[in-house]
This record gives sequence, C-alpha cells and structure tokens, in this order.
Amino acid sequence: MKTFKILMIIGVVSVGLLSFTKLVQEEWKVPAKYQTMKNPIEASKSNVDLGKTLYAKHCKSCHGKEGLGDGPKAEEVDGNLGDFSSKKFQAQTDGALFYKSYFGRDDMPSYEKKMPEKDDMWAIVHYLRTLKK
Repeated sequence: MKTFKILMIIGVVSVGLLSFTKLVQEEWKVPAKYQTMKNPIEASKSNVDLGKTLYAKHCKSCHGKEGLGDGPKAEEVDGNLGDFSSKKFQAQTDGALFYKSYFGRDDMPSYEKKMPEKDDMWAIVHYLRTLKK
C-alpha cells in the first residue's frame, strides 16, 4: 500500500510538471541569417497598407486587430500570442519578425505555401512596426 501511495504521488507530481512545462514556451531561436536580415522592401505607405490588409486576412483572427493576442481564435492556441505593441516585441529585428511569421512553429502556422511571395510577409513586418505603443 505504501508503494502505491508513493507511485501515486510521483504520478501526480509528474503530470503537474508536464502541464507546467506547456505553459513555459521555449525561446524561439532565430537563425543568424534572419537575425541580421534587413527588410528588402520600402516602408512606403502602399507597402504598409498592403501589410495591414494581409495582416487582417492572415493574422488578426489569432493576434487581434491591434496585435494584443486577443483575436477570436486566440483561446484555441496553446502558446503565448505576444503583444506586438510591446517594447520587447518591437526590439526584435525585421529579419527575426519575418522568420517567426513566415516559417512559424507549434501553433504558429507556416506561411511558405499560403503566402509564396515573401515580399507580402515583409509588408506585414512593416505593418507590425506601426503597432508599437
């Protein structure tokens, strides 16, 4: 009986630890190539407007209208959707934002097939810059 209690305690602790690790997201490692990559398209009004339109189509449902992570599908996502207006988010390089947005991971889908023109994602990066506080 004592062994059973010990095994039960170990099981409960293990389940607790596993669920806690799901809450803590791994750091998103961006390859050096992308970390230093500059946005190849001009930050013109037309490119920012294009980025806004594409954001509304592809990103708003999870990330919300203002990038606060409060879109209608946000509760279906396990990970932290972030706050695009925060200083921490805005401190990332354009290349890092492109990499994370274009290639995705876990609940963040890849846009390689949905958005074959990479310049469209670069336009979204320009739009993301307008969301800062």
